[in-house]
Amino acid sequence: EAGPVSVSAPLCVPQEVLKVMRTIDDRIVHALNTTVPTVSFSGKVDATQTCKELYESMMEAHLSRDKAIKVCIAQTSEVVGQLREERAKDSENLALIKQLRKEQTNLKLMQSELNVEEVVNDRSLKVFNERCRIHYTPPKVK
Repeated sequence: EAGPVSVSAPLCVPQEVLKVMRTIDDRIVHALNTTVPTVSFSGKVDATQTCKELYESMMEAHLSRDKAIKVCIAQTSEVVGQLREERAKDSENLALIKQLRKEQTNLKLMQSELNVEEVVNDRSLKVFNERCRIHYTPPKVK
């Protein structure tokens, strides 16, 4: 049987880890420039396969980060809810109030990470489309 839920959500992804998880996006321009040939060199490399593999790894990275952030938001929201309930019963507990504020700040940070994700993903897709559109068309997302 599970014990009481920890007040800090240990399964949350720290921002430093998210930065590391974004390296594929940070390096996409370089990857596209070094692996996708210009028209004059197109005979030497299978650009379609290269673009397909790059697209798939990029999408996998986007999905795993999105999932990690959303899991963290759900966990932190739950912790915030529990702390609010405890505060309702014990409104004078300063340690509790401090912990609640800390978790609310974490929640806002994680929610803002979703916005960062959107910007990073859009930028990567734009670069991808510029370099790969003649070689590979990604499947339509439902």
